[in-house]
Amino acid sequence: MRKTSRLFEIIQILRAAKKPVTAEQLATDLEVAARTIYRDIATLQAMRTPIEGESGIGYIMRQGYDLPPLNFDAEEVVALRVGLSMLARTGDAALQRAAERICHKIDDLHEEADWLQVAPWGAALDDPAKGCVSKAMLREAITAERKLELTYRDPQDRETVRKVRPVGVVYHLECVMLAAWCELRGGFRHFRTDRIWACEPLEEYFTGEGATLRKLWLQQTGFLDPVASVAG
Repeated sequence: MRKTSRLFEIIQILRAAKKPVTAEQLATDLEVAARTIYRDIATLQAMRTPIEGESGIGYIMRQGYDLPPLNFDAEEVVALRVGLSMLARTGDAALQRAAERICHKIDDLHEEADWLQVAPWGAALDDPAKGCVSKAMLREAITAERKLELTYRDPQDRETVRKVRPVGVVYHLECVMLAAWCELRGGFRHFRTDRIWACEPLEEYFTGEGATLRKLWLQQTGFLDPVASVAG
């Protein structure tokens, strides 16, 4: 997550909090180190964002601070709620938390639609102990154009180690797949995240190649919908 996005998320979390939130809690939610949160809080306070508190106790936003609201019509609200609810079926814990925060903001401005429900079945939640790699880690590697070493098990439970250049994360309702250039096979491959049993970011980068690889992958696979194919 880029710093500007992280600063925005810190503001949103503190706005919604009913009691002080510690740096450790923020670090867990945003998947960064606590020292990064301390630096971010200092940056926001230097920008005159009314954050009160201190390390060891927690932080809270002074009442009255807000950001300009967005206005949606009734159908747009329904579309947002359906789309956000569908994230519960991707197994991406970081995106689910973000979706919950957005839903709370929508509910602050619009009457909650109790009739609108989305079945919770779908991909498993991120759980490294069960072989489910963190989707947030994959998205960060795509954005940073950083190579990954994967330990992957196919449907026959055969295990291989692959060095890949990740280009996209494809969200299906039944599973989530990492799209990547596989150096072992010399071509694009799709790896189900629930079959990736280990994922190690390498100190090897493919800087400047990501956009070209992604374009080639889109041409070869036919993925044209930017919503169906999320790349970093």
